[in-house]
Amino acid sequence: MSNGQWVSLFSGGKDSSWALYRALEEELDVARLVTVHPDGDSYMYHVPATRLADLAAESVGIPLVDVEPADFAAGDATDAGAQGDTELEPLEAALGELAADLDGGLAGVTAGAVESEFQTSRIEAMCERLDCDLFAPLWRRDARELAEEMLDAGFEIRVVQVAAYGLDESWLGRTLDATAFDELAELNEEYGVHVLGEGGEFETLVTDGPHMDRRIELDYETVWEGDRGHVEITDAWLGEA
Repeated sequence: MSNGQWVSLFSGGKDSSWALYRALEEELDVARLVTVHPDGDSYMYHVPATRLADLAAESVGIPLVDVEPADFAAGDATDAGAQGDTELEPLEAALGELAADLDGGLAGVTAGAVESEFQTSRIEAMCERLDCDLFAPLWRRDARELAEEMLDAGFEIRVVQVAAYGLDESWLGRTLDATAFDELAELNEEYGVHVLGEGGEFETLVTDGPHMDRRIELDYETVWEGDRGHVEITDAWLGEA
């Protein structure tokens, strides 16, 4: 690994949180978390509840940098590949500026991609341009094994959005435990739902874990739109230490 400090691409969801957790376990010097807040649908980034990343960062104890890109909703670029490249530009610019503030410069970036070549190839290319390493501990791992490792480590994972056949309103706000992952494995066999929601079938928020000092508490309402839905968070705060 290079000298310098690390930046964790962080949404507050389970995959980016696991990448951060594993980086800390590997004693990488993670000095900043970076959250991109998409304004509209995104090919590259986790969209729902990213504003709660600030609370998660406070609980983790690592400063967070917010990246506010221009609206890159579907249709702004001529095709998915061009849009993915466009979406990456504000992140790359932010990392380039951040490198000057890090002790020894930017050593590397953590990312939570599991199977998406679309995302990972672009992040790899970005890291090459920034002359830094990429730490992607979920990449090409078995989804069910990863789920079990997250639960064994003590991650508390809440579902904040669903958008796949077989996932109904009852999943909104649900905590993903061993039973839930068993059901997701069955839905994978029946409908092709990815056990970790890698294709956008569902999105999550990590409300507690071994890397966090205080649990995220939530008040929310569910919004169901016939075949998809999301959690509308009305209040969020950190619990007692």
